[in-house]
Amino acid sequence: MEEQLKTRERWTIGAILNWTATYFAGKGIKTPRLDAEILLAHCLDVDRLYLYLNLDRPLLPDERSQFRELVKRRGLREPVALITGKKEFWSISLQIKPGILIPRPETEILVEVVLQEIKENPAPKVLEIGTGSGAVAIAMARDNPRVEVVATDTDFTVLLVARANAKEAELENAVQFTATDLLDSIRRGAYFDVICSNPPYVPTNIIPTLDPDVRNFEPMRALDGGPDGLDVIRRLAANAENFLNRPGAIVLEFGDGQEEAVGRILVSAGFEVIRIFRDLSGKPRVIKGRIE
Repeated sequence: MEEQLKTRERWTIGAILNWTATYFAGKGIKTPRLDAEILLAHCLDVDRLYLYLNLDRPLLPDERSQFRELVKRRGLREPVALITGKKEFWSISLQIKPGILIPRPETEILVEVVLQEIKENPAPKVLEIGTGSGAVAIAMARDNPRVEVVATDTDFTVLLVARANAKEAELENAVQFTATDLLDSIRRGAYFDVICSNPPYVPTNIIPTLDPDVRNFEPMRALDGGPDGLDVIRRLAANAENFLNRPGAIVLEFGDGQEEAVGRILVSAGFEVIRIFRDLSGKPRVIKGRIE
């Protein structure tokens, strides 16, 4: 009995969080404490505040067993969003499944730029290329109820998840999801005020150097941008003006050190006013080109 009491005391919420954070740090995980908290909160079906208010609560044997499996998966560098099946973006909880790019905080800059561009427009129309989980389209539709969003992806399975996320956010009527490769299936004569995208922009030879969380679990079609990372951006920019109102804008996320090359691509495609926007870490992250 005394040994059982000692075991219970040892595996309190506070103790297991400390142990897990140390373990994750040893595995090279960049946010060890945060990941430990998210996984334990998911395991117990509580929020993270509950953990801090109950640090001395011992975990039951079944809870420890379930949590051990989650820790094992994260130790193998499976992303937290795939383990929990969800990811928050723009304060919206999104369903995440294998084959879907996990939305990242820096992509919120893309949403901010588009919302700023359309804020004075009484009935804006936005086309998002490569919607994935639907994060960007859903965020725009939630914050601007006047906007009409068409969101595309090449994968029907991905679009089913995006539609489910829109329905969960009660925005299924605000976003139209369409299967197409870039602009190929967009109807001629359809014009938008903004075309936006978080395209694949990682150079092919850089992919093996990415964190294992990314290279082993994220869909390659959402990462690989060709030899210099700009293949998709070139294809999209070359045809975008044919689907834009005048004035209109294209807004794109890009990778480290790509801002000048992407700017040249947009200028060559006929876009005249080029602006670069930085993410919260100060890195150039999003570009906007306008056509008058």
